[in-house]
Amino acid sequence: MGLQEDFDAAAKEATEKLPDSVTNDEKLELYALFKQANEGDCSTSQPGIFDPKGRAKWNAWNKKKGMSKEEAMQKYVEFVASLKAKHGTK
Repeated sequence: MGLQEDFDAAAKEATEKLPDSVTNDEKLELYALFKQANEGDCSTSQPGIFDPKGRAKWNAWNKKKGMSKEEAMQKYVEFVASLKAKHGTK
């Protein structure tokens, strides 16, 4: 399979097979890598202080600035695989 197919398969596994025991930090990393792979660098303004969830997601994504889409896809595939191993999913 090519990188795009691997990425699509990992995204499907992340939404359908990862358990609830995935931590918030792990979820933020998944989100940030997914957004970077699909949209590139964060181009929206930072959410306000009264939106802590949006702000955390924005901060996680913005930390990936400068990472290529291909690198983000590869890191996403690898991160999903590590979460599957860590949390015991197949």
